[in-house]
Amino acid sequence: MATAPSAVADPEVVAIEPVVAEAPLEGVPPPPDGAVVSPPPRTLTTPDGWTLTLAAKDETQVASAPLTTALSSREYVVGGTFNGSLDGPSSDGDPGGTIEVGYQIGCGIDMSTSNGVTLAGTAGLNSSIGILGTDVASPLPEGILPGVGANIGGGVTVGLKPGIINTVPVTKKEFEGSEPWVMISNFHVKIDGCVGESFIRSYAFLTRSTRMSDAILAYYGETKVV
Repeated sequence: MATAPSAVADPEVVAIEPVVAEAPLEGVPPPPDGAVVSPPPRTLTTPDGWTLTLAAKDETQVASAPLTTALSSREYVVGGTFNGSLDGPSSDGDPGGTIEVGYQIGCGIDMSTSNGVTLAGTAGLNSSIGILGTDVASPLPEGILPGVGANIGGGVTVGLKPGIINTVPVTKKEFEGSEPWVMISNFHVKIDGCVGESFIRSYAFLTRSTRMSDAILAYYGETKVV
């Protein structure tokens, strides 16, 4: 018996429309230069029933040319708002503590604690005496020729160490209440002795203090390569 060949349908062609970028919403300003996306808020629950929350928003980090014009210097213009929140039993009264904000800058190679660039050199003199006019008949020389030689050497030594993290505190404020905050705008941070690629991130520490205890919550921003 002969079997009729099965028909294979042509694949369906689906037209893909190009993605068009959405136009900015009218009345909404564009993000500032160097805008950094902040991580989600950090929370901490203490044994005595308090909840600490620490977050940041509107963070900016822009690399700036240092005033020293040195290739081993790093300078950045930073900003942002850092908010803390303390929620607990009302019978304990108003909480109190400190909120600290700053930045950490990581360097691939550190020159600040090494000898840096050192020029090394050596010099010396070598004396010698030569004998002239010696013949077979007389064992005594007919003349003596003194000689002086010099050797000079030099080199360049570069002292480098593995990278380090530089912590640059901006402010540390004592507060009383449940909603502490710190706002930073157009603040310059600078370090020296940094060679190679560098990284920067923000940090904040929220501390709730009582007569018997301290509860500390830390926040770290996104690491930015600059």
